[in-house]
Amino acid sequence: MKTLIITPELFASEGGITRILRLYLRALCELCKGDGEVRVLALNDSKLPPDALARYTAGTRVEAKACGRSKLAFIVAALRMSSGCERIVCGHIAQLPLAWAASWLRPGLRYYLVAHGIEVWRPFTLLERLALRGATQVWCVSEFTRRQLLARCTLPEGRTTVLFNALDPLLAPKEPVRPPAGGALILTVTRLSLADSYKGVDHLIDAMPAVLSQIPEARLRIVGRGDGRTQLQERARSLGVAASVDFAGFVSDADLHAEFAGCKLFALPSEKEGFGLVYLEAMAHGRPCLAALAAGAPEVLTEDTGVLVRYGDVPGIAAALVQALRRDWSLKALAARSEVFSYLRFRERLSSLLSS
Repeated sequence: MKTLIITPELFASEGGITRILRLYLRALCELCKGDGEVRVLALNDSKLPPDALARYTAGTRVEAKACGRSKLAFIVAALRMSSGCERIVCGHIAQLPLAWAASWLRPGLRYYLVAHGIEVWRPFTLLERLALRGATQVWCVSEFTRRQLLARCTLPEGRTTVLFNALDPLLAPKEPVRPPAGGALILTVTRLSLADSYKGVDHLIDAMPAVLSQIPEARLRIVGRGDGRTQLQERARSLGVAASVDFAGFVSDADLHAEFAGCKLFALPSEKEGFGLVYLEAMAHGRPCLAALAAGAPEVLTEDTGVLVRYGDVPGIAAALVQALRRDWSLKALAARSEVFSYLRFRERLSSLLSS
């Protein structure tokens, strides 16, 4: 079985979509069991480093090409690399029409879409609708995302299904550890882009005065970079909480383990998380989460692993932060919940869907 994966990027950035598409590459390579071939094509990567690629190819023969943001090169390569393939796994709706075109050129070629979140919570173009209707299956990262997609493009029963994201074993800790004694550190990890203001980092800062009034030693640590950082720093200063809010900037995957280990609580009250892969990372480290009662987050967290608050409800966020910081959370419950979204379960589910 020959499979082509077309993706926006694999290593050019660090985000939830990039991380999960690397897991698709790993799973598809492992499912080949040595008698298949996987081809991978990335639009935005300028190169696909052999050592980084090898961590996800499981010894499988892989043809890989990076297009350095050239859409023309991407289109030409996709049509060429689809030759001889039985299926295409498409990592983003924007690239689905290309998979649809390849299926017209090569009758019998099946193609699948991974639907992550906000990119499919919008009206589709005519070309995207045609491509969606020709897909063998659409794998949605949450039931919320599945419903949002179907509200905008009616598809036959069974054409869409939920395939939850999973935690990358290469990024998972060996075991969860208890937080530092007496700690009251709130951690958030996200892009600080003005375009991603829905992440709710500003609401966490707004909540800090009320949190500090009850837990004076509390701190908010913000990991991430982007053009919204300066505005957020000014917000902290204007509220008089700058001394209790740290901006750590970009942190590598290796150093991220220490960030989770040093916190008491992970918080990302985002309005538009299709799934929320970072919540899994936090739970795997033994950290409870605060999230917004919105989008896909309620499908990830339980009462034993976090708290949900209405998006934008700053007093509610502050009260929930205080409650979560004072609560003694069960490491066993957190580990058990993260195991529900393990890589092995993800691979097993993917294998089942490809065989159906």
